[in-house]
Amino acid sequence: MITSDNGNLRYIDPTEPGLSEAPLAARERDVLDAINQRIAGAESLEEIMDFLFASTRDICPCDRIGLAFLEDEGVRITAHWARALYEPLVLAKGYSEELRRGSLKALLEQGTVRIINDLETYLADHPDSASTKLLVREGVRSSMTCPLRVDGRIVGVMFRSSRQAKTYNEHQVRMHLDVAERLSQAVEKAYRIEQLAAANKAYFEMLGFVSHELKNPLASIMTDGYALTEDYFGPMAPEHHAVVERMIRKAQFVLDLARDYLNLAQIEGGQLEASPEKNVDLVKTVLEPAVEVIEPALQEKEMRLERDIAENLPPVECDPRLLKIVAVNLLGNAVKYGKHGGLVQLAVSRSDTALKVSVRNEGPGFPPSERSKLFRKFSRLTTPELLKEKGTGVGLYTCWRIIRLHHGMIDARSEPGQWAEFWFEIPQPLAPSGDTLIQEGAS
Repeated sequence: MITSDNGNLRYIDPTEPGLSEAPLAARERDVLDAINQRIAGAESLEEIMDFLFASTRDICPCDRIGLAFLEDEGVRITAHWARALYEPLVLAKGYSEELRRGSLKALLEQGTVRIINDLETYLADHPDSASTKLLVREGVRSSMTCPLRVDGRIVGVMFRSSRQAKTYNEHQVRMHLDVAERLSQAVEKAYRIEQLAAANKAYFEMLGFVSHELKNPLASIMTDGYALTEDYFGPMAPEHHAVVERMIRKAQFVLDLARDYLNLAQIEGGQLEASPEKNVDLVKTVLEPAVEVIEPALQEKEMRLERDIAENLPPVECDPRLLKIVAVNLLGNAVKYGKHGGLVQLAVSRSDTALKVSVRNEGPGFPPSERSKLFRKFSRLTTPELLKEKGTGVGLYTCWRIIRLHHGMIDARSEPGQWAEFWFEIPQPLAPSGDTLIQEGAS
């Protein structure tokens, strides 16, 4: 045991002789067993810690328990969870500070347990300790802190605090360590999952913002480019036409990227939800506007579009805005990956129970071994012919999500070297929320 600050601050080595051998009372063993069982069945960090706080106060006194984790390669520590018998919590979740000199850094470097007998005295001796100031404002007088270890590495710390001075002794250290040992792996796993969820949310928010900011300027560039190629501002030399047309194609590619990622960001952020309408004119509201979007690319590759749509197609129930995204993606891919001068076929059929739309192109298609990669986020087929075309790997995933919102399914088939066909079905009328009438894997 190392003592400093006139006996107010102590560091206790967990391997100190006699510490691990101290007998536990029957009640203490029962609580530790209950913690083991609760950790095994818990679904969240909150559930684990709430149980811990409630079940251990009578065997290891405290008015407050907190968790903090190391971040930024161990140079920063951030509070992630706290519970107390009082309010308000001044040092709450999200509080973060850089690890400089101080007793907490020494604890982490040595792997010891730290006991502070009186935080007011400690603050007088260490007036620059911001976290101690906050705890003293809460009325905390003494604390015990031990490292959380996972596979031999320290990932964070657990604080147990009291509003009474000189609360903790070696026996409480033993209990605190036993609890931390049972807790470490579970809370670190829960913490990492929460971190990933937060990072994923922030990523898609940023993706949506950037995509939205790119979309309008790119569309404006393309409009100006088309005006130039149509000689609205006067005739241009053929070589100038060629330069502007290349500019338009590049802008179109980036605009398609922006649209894909904006749609994906909205879906992943829960912002793109289906708002079905009844009696939708599918051709007028969804399909023809989608054809207009891909018409320039269709003409550039000298491809033909053939429609197989009944003249008196009954109205359908769908979200026309979302289905237009699907139609643009499927038609756009048919043109992008189809052969120059080839045929694109758009077919629509409607029964009493389902709407089916398919898009087929002449082109390289895809081998059966690649089919499982379709409709997965950021996944692209690896056949050489398809890799020649740039893509995001998010368009088909977005289509899949939208069709799922309609309680339907989407699939694809191909004859390698000949053709590829993508199609979707949605039930008519749409199924109630949570039901899927069209079974996965149907063809």
